[in-house]
Amino acid sequence: MTEIKLKKGEPVEKALRRLKKKVDREGILREVRSHRHYEKPSERRRRKLKVARFNAMLSARYADL
Repeated sequence: MTEIKLKKGEPVEKALRRLKKKVDREGILREVRSHRHYEKPSERRRRKLKVARFNAMLSARYADL
């Protein structure tokens, strides 16, 4: 459970912004969206390989810099 404590005199909008940042950093929304539909293990493996290939391509591209 993600929670934040309001500081004394802090506007609600600012606290809400802090909450949104915290939720985004923890990846809660990403996890909820991934559970919306069932993903077969082969699809999950294929997606993870695709992400790994993309990250490897980026690291190889910028290794010379």
